[in-house]
Amino acid sequence: MDTIKLNKPSEAIAGRDFDEVLVHGSEDELNELKAWLFNENMRIENAQHNLHRMEQKFNAERKQFQDEMKDLNQKLVREKKRLKEDMAFFEKKMEILKNGFGQLDMDKRKLEKEQLHFEAEKDAYTRETRYGRYDTVEYLFRGVSSFLSLKKRYKDLIKMFHPDNIAGDHEMVLVINKYYEKKRSEYNYERQA
Repeated sequence: MDTIKLNKPSEAIAGRDFDEVLVHGSEDELNELKAWLFNENMRIENAQHNLHRMEQKFNAERKQFQDEMKDLNQKLVREKKRLKEDMAFFEKKMEILKNGFGQLDMDKRKLEKEQLHFEAEKDAYTRETRYGRYDTVEYLFRGVSSFLSLKKRYKDLIKMFHPDNIAGDHEMVLVINKYYEKKRSEYNYERQA
């Protein structure tokens, strides 16, 4: 900011009172005082003009600052709102996940119970069928009267119970093989006799 410096009047009028120069001064002194007052007036007007420009610049900067602050405040309000919405959304997601994990835990327990029940049923079925499988195999080979019909029935049964099939049963294949070997040896013994 510029400081206002007063110009000093000339030496002829410098030490004297202006009223005295106006009343008793010569025409040269009056002209000199007039010129000095004109210069001082111009300097003061320039200083006022500069001051006015600086005030306008300051007001423009203040308005710009206020606008920027308003924009920042609006952005801050929007960001707070978005953050609040994000937090609410996150809380909903967490609640859904908690409920999902709770449901998964319940499903897991239910599945474990069902698995234990299934294993118990499987054990009961296995015990039941182990003792009754040999009778079942005899039933499957019922009506076989020759070695060729035995061989054909054996191949058909192996195709049905082979473990690679969807309904395959490895234990049943072992029982069928054992029964087939027994019956084959009986037919071979009858042939030799």
